[in-house]
Amino acid sequence: MAHLQFHDSGRPMFVQVLRPGRTMIGRSDTCDLALPSDSVSRVHFVVDGKRDGYFVHDRSRHGTTVNGARVGDGYELADGDEISVGIYRATFRAKDEGLRNPTATIPVQAAVHEELLAGADDRVAASRAVLRFVRGPHQGESRTLLQARTSVGGAGATVELEPKLPRGAVYLRVVRGRTMVEPGDLGAWLAGARIREITPVLPGEEVRVGDHGFVVEPTTIEEEGREVEAFGEMVGQTAAMRRLFAVLQRFAGHEAPVLLTGESGTGKELAANGLHEAGPRFEGRFVAVNCAAIADNLVESELFGHEKGAFTGAVARADGAFHHADGGTLFLDEIGEMRLEVQAKLLRALESGEVRRVGSASAEFPDVRVVAATHRNLQDMVRRGTFREDLYFRLAVLTVRLPSLKERRDDIPVIAKALLARHHPTARVSPEAMSALQGYDWPGNIRELRNVLTRAVVMGGDRIGAGDLQFNPWSFDGAPISREPTTTDGGGDDPERKAIEHALLEANGNRTQAARILGIPRSSLLYKLNRYGLMRR
Repeated sequence: MAHLQFHDSGRPMFVQVLRPGRTMIGRSDTCDLALPSDSVSRVHFVVDGKRDGYFVHDRSRHGTTVNGARVGDGYELADGDEISVGIYRATFRAKDEGLRNPTATIPVQAAVHEELLAGADDRVAASRAVLRFVRGPHQGESRTLLQARTSVGGAGATVELEPKLPRGAVYLRVVRGRTMVEPGDLGAWLAGARIREITPVLPGEEVRVGDHGFVVEPTTIEEEGREVEAFGEMVGQTAAMRRLFAVLQRFAGHEAPVLLTGESGTGKELAANGLHEAGPRFEGRFVAVNCAAIADNLVESELFGHEKGAFTGAVARADGAFHHADGGTLFLDEIGEMRLEVQAKLLRALESGEVRRVGSASAEFPDVRVVAATHRNLQDMVRRGTFREDLYFRLAVLTVRLPSLKERRDDIPVIAKALLARHHPTARVSPEAMSALQGYDWPGNIRELRNVLTRAVVMGGDRIGAGDLQFNPWSFDGAPISREPTTTDGGGDDPERKAIEHALLEANGNRTQAARILGIPRSSLLYKLNRYGLMRR
């Protein structure tokens, strides 16, 4: 494997493995290799790995030299070339002879999954921080910061100070153990000076927001214990969910693909976004693609882009999702709906990093981490021949199953509180209403819970009582509410079918509204209705 051997006066220091696609090297924490020095630019240079070699692209104001000569874009490296990066020196090696302790590798075997769960490698311990209040109503309390970017402020903030403040009064960023404070929607002060730009926070320095003051101290996940009660915008208090959040937190720090499984509405996109926000790519884009919502003849173009004239209607060259997610995370939702022809091209992109636009023979190498999700059993699909086995194993390096809401009824109070804080911050649920929420089976899972709460606020205002809950919007006369969706002939146990039937009930048969409830385009709903034989409804 090609690599850069960094050294100091001939003494080996560390190794950076070069993989297909882009490897960014510079001072920024978003680079694949971050080199601390004022002589190094934020992104100093990029090594582009292609089939025919490795090429250096200078991105610095300071200049990048190879064998003593300054280079620009597209310099092809030869074995033994010496690259100068500020005060650092690195030798390019085209092969892995003598390679020890690589610092950047992509795990592609299932054994990696077990290693992460067991915490066998200390390098897995992602650096985090603890916020400790030293002034104000929360004095003496502490919060563990588990996201790369944490909002601090009013209702709906990750760290809530008091409801009347803006949600993002100030933001905290934690990257590789370093904490920085970012100005938000309210004036904030650091060590007595107003914060006007992203500024490092040193241990012991007080951040003031209104009447609140806190310090931020570095820590690690291990120091805080393995079980946490939130991940991104996901919340939960049961032991199973705390363990799941801890697993997701570990997975966030790695580049391997992640496969999220579970019923529709269980929060797979929230989990994917949390993986992005908590990982080293948080400054890049999070691009979500619903594979079930794209017409079969457009999926390839949506993913990989196309050239002008590649097909009817291609009036200009266009980027695909892989291009848009370059440097960030690509979330492929409903991956089980992808046809076999496109699966083969996705597999090639995952294995080699190579992307080809429709109508082009040229290869490009966007730097993307892929997170996929499905409500289907992909292993069954592999056995039936409707999903590629090699693609399945490529996607399922790290796997997480998200439980349905009826499997975690004890989490419903904390989820309901979080949903209301985000969408209806002044609303409260009575004990009787909460008991009713916990007694319902939730075929639509968290998505349905959100809709029921929204409907209750509309019907009953800020104080939600049991009588304000309408699990079935057809029942407004106080009659008993059926908690099971209508079934039709064949396939009645399919969770997606049940979710569609329930959405149609909620929408009073209005397909546009049902699609909105399900979070999918109307065209996708019509396709699914036809597939399940529900078009007559």
